[in-house]
Formats: sequence, structure tokens, C-alpha cells
Amino acid sequence: MAALRARWRRVPPLIWLMLLIPLVVEAFWVFWPAVNSFSLATLRWDGITPAEGVGLQNFVDLTADPIFRTAAANTVYWLIAFGLLSVAGGLALAVALNRPGRGVGIYRAAIYLPMVVSMAVTGLFWRVMYQPDGPINSALGLLGLGHLERQWLADPDLALSAILVAAVWRQCGYIMVLYLAGLKGADASLEEAAAVDGANAWQRFWRIVMPQLSGVHTVVLAVTVIDSLRTFDIVWTMTRGGPYNSTQLLSTYMFQQAFTSGNLGYASAIAVVIFLLAIGFIITYLARQARTEEAS
Repeated sequence: MAALRARWRRVPPLIWLMLLIPLVVEAFWVFWPAVNSFSLATLRWDGITPAEGVGLQNFVDLTADPIFRTAAANTVYWLIAFGLLSVAGGLALAVALNRPGRGVGIYRAAIYLPMVVSMAVTGLFWRVMYQPDGPINSALGLLGLGHLERQWLADPDLALSAILVAAVWRQCGYIMVLYLAGLKGADASLEEAAAVDGANAWQRFWRIVMPQLSGVHTVVLAVTVIDSLRTFDIVWTMTRGGPYNSTQLLSTYMFQQAFTSGNLGYASAIAVVIFLLAIGFIITYLARQARTEEAS
């Protein structure tokens, strides 16, 4: 204990001040609203009239709300599909571009470029792409595949998947950069030794490279889960949750309840569900990783 206090004293006061300022700002703007949402979830409140305590009634109402059930199912689908496609695409691009070559830097920059654009702009761009007379249907017609033309964003069976394509297109570049950083730090001598022992390319990648990316996997999982559960702007700009609530996510439904219907308590209950989903996925993954490391 004395040694710990001595180490703390060696840190200059200016450093503590530099750490304290962002901590206070983060606590005020992030942590306090997050904690406050738990108490708001027990209220019936429109933000103007006096709040009325309802206990857990908002959560009971959620279970009987068909739109909430649709939004929850869509969110789980989005979380799994967005995560798998983004990670698979980003990892494949990172492996393909993790080698010296002419123009590799240009390819990396081009793939990462969509991340520079906001989700809202990405949504508007893909909304134009999916128009009935837009580039996608026009290209299908030119290729003789006119029978595949669709009203992409007006079809309840296709709209969410169409938005998912747009989101994955943007996210792959970010995941690629994370995995490129991990691949640059991998020990190439281990892979060379495995090649000398007769391991093929797939065996070297799966058994030598992938274990060295465990730290990157954790970061990618956390980023992907958080990005999935807070997805809002791309769905809102493309469909606003329609048609017929078929593209509602928990985030868009929470926004509608809070700022369209003025039901802040109900919206806070949805926010609590989003928080629990995020924590549940991340803790489950970390526990599984810890068990795997202990077993190995």
C-alpha cells in the first residue's frame, strides 16, 4: 500500500489535472446520462408535465409492444449480420492488402474512404443508389437481369438487408485498418518456420497468425457491438424505420418514442435494453476468451 502511494506521489500534479478534466467532462456528458436513464425508465414523463412513477411498468409494456419486438429482432439480426460481414470483409481485405506492392496504399485509402463520410451522408448516397431508376436497377437492366430489379427500400422483406449492405460497405474499411495494424505486429518468423515445416497458407494463417490477433479480435468485437447497437442515422436517413416498421431498430424506435411521441420514460426503458444487450454480448465474449486462454 505504501509503495502504491509512493508511485502515485511520483506522478506530477499537472498529469493528474490533465486526467481529471476529461474524466469530469466524460462523467457529466456520458456516465451521468447513462445512469440517469435507469431512473427515467421507471417514470411516465413527456419532458414537460410532472413525471409519474410507474415502477417497472414501462418494461412490462415493452413485452406487449409488437413494434418493440420487431425492433428487438431486427437489432439482433443486425448485430449478428453486421458483425459477421464487417469482420469477415475487413479481415479478408487486410490479409489481401498486407503486402508490399505497387498501388497498395491507394487501394487501402480507397477502401477506408467511406469511413471519412458520416453515416447520414452514406445513407443518402445509398438511398439514391436504391431508387427505382437508380444505378443498381439500371445496372441490373443493362446486364440482362431486369427480373432482379426491386423497390429495394419499399419492400418490407428486403429493406433491412439493403440498408445492411450500405452499413457493411462503410464499416469494412475501418475493420480492415484495425486488422492491418494487428498483422503488422505479428511475428513473421513463426509463419516462415511453419512454412518450412510444410504448413500450407491456410494452416499458417489459421494456426499461426490468427492466435496473434486475439487482442485485435477483442477490440473489433467491442467496436462492432457498440456500432451495431447505436446504429441510427443510416437507417433514419434511408427509411425512417419503414416501410411498415420493418426496418425499426431499438435505436430508431427509442428516438421515435422520445422525440416524436414525447414518451421519455418508455424511450429510456428501450435505452436500458440496448445497454444490457451490449454488456451481455461483450461480457460473454470476454469470458469465453478468458476460458480459451486458460485452457491453452
